[in-house]
Amino acid sequence: MQTSAALDRISPSPTLGVTSRVMALKRQGVDVIGLGAGEPDFDTPDFIKEAAIQAIRDGRTKYTQVDGTPELKDAIVAKFARDNRLSFTPDQISVNVGGKHTLFNALVATVGPGDKVVIPAPYWVSYPDIVQYCGGTPVIAPAGPEQDYKLSPAELDRAIGPRTKWVILNSPSNPTGAAYSVAELRALGEVLLRHPHVWVLADDMYEHIVYDDFRFATIAEAVPELFERTLTVNGCSKAYSMTGWRIGYAGGPAWLIKAMAKLQSQSTSNPCSIAQAAAVAALNGDQSFLADRNAAFQRRRDLVVAGLNAIPGMHCPTPEGAFYVYPSFAELIGKTTPKGATIADDEAFVTYLLDDARVAAVQGAAFGLSPAMRISYATSDALLTEACTRIAEACAALR
Repeated sequence: MQTSAALDRISPSPTLGVTSRVMALKRQGVDVIGLGAGEPDFDTPDFIKEAAIQAIRDGRTKYTQVDGTPELKDAIVAKFARDNRLSFTPDQISVNVGGKHTLFNALVATVGPGDKVVIPAPYWVSYPDIVQYCGGTPVIAPAGPEQDYKLSPAELDRAIGPRTKWVILNSPSNPTGAAYSVAELRALGEVLLRHPHVWVLADDMYEHIVYDDFRFATIAEAVPELFERTLTVNGCSKAYSMTGWRIGYAGGPAWLIKAMAKLQSQSTSNPCSIAQAAAVAALNGDQSFLADRNAAFQRRRDLVVAGLNAIPGMHCPTPEGAFYVYPSFAELIGKTTPKGATIADDEAFVTYLLDDARVAAVQGAAFGLSPAMRISYATSDALLTEACTRIAEACAALR
């Protein structure tokens, strides 16, 4: 018995690998600061947890409709209208086992051998692997620091070919926190309108985590002409601190939603019934707590950006959203550690940080742009301050 060709085309998630190593070190009693996990450190709000508990008491523990209960689909329709000025009907809504599952379903349902998907780099680690699992080809479009980590219209136009099926836009971005303004989305939209065979997969998972009066917009809102060929993806994981509850969702054309449901009917079936009840409460409930959490995230962002930029050889842009920074450190490549190892690339650098400074980050190579690393600042101010101190000392020790 051998593994399938589809499985052989993908690799294990690097971010989950870092998280697993940090957990193992902590179990051994090692004082390690984990800045690799992409999840908020805040707890799920109590009113959401109470809705889940009530669902259990009410016996809502059976199978549901494959791709979401009517109550949750109605809540998602209302959310899209309220937050994004997008008008959907329930048959245009898909509910899945987390945002990753939503993306997986959409791409597996539409991408085959020879098809291409444009992915701006840096990118979330799973995008290229899911495309490759489908037999498609990721087309990596550069969106480096000189472009504020955003895809330019010219680069998008260059990346599109006759077999391009999708372009993936993640705003605010994992791993950089960069977010597209309405004007920037419209400029990209002008390119896409010239290529009617290309669809847009808008990954808006960090929609509610933005700073400095930045106004979030999704591309189907900014460019209404693209509505019929856009899948707008979101979920409860980040804004509501529900990563473990595994609820993602999307709005798009009914035929695509039906195709995703067909696939889901033969894979996971419905998302957890209790988590769906909690998601209804999350989307329909009081959203005011988001402002306090964003204020905390912004304070942490400013702390980390300042701390990293004070380190010689480190350059850390200020992101518009999410809870990541993506500092580059080209000047440190080629230096030698106190133990005599050469920092040959960003993987060697993050290994050095973990082994010698006991700080865990994820190498930029995992996200398609080096030399850099992704740091999650979804942890306490005290730990972030200590982490910056440890990184500074580790960098100062390089020769």
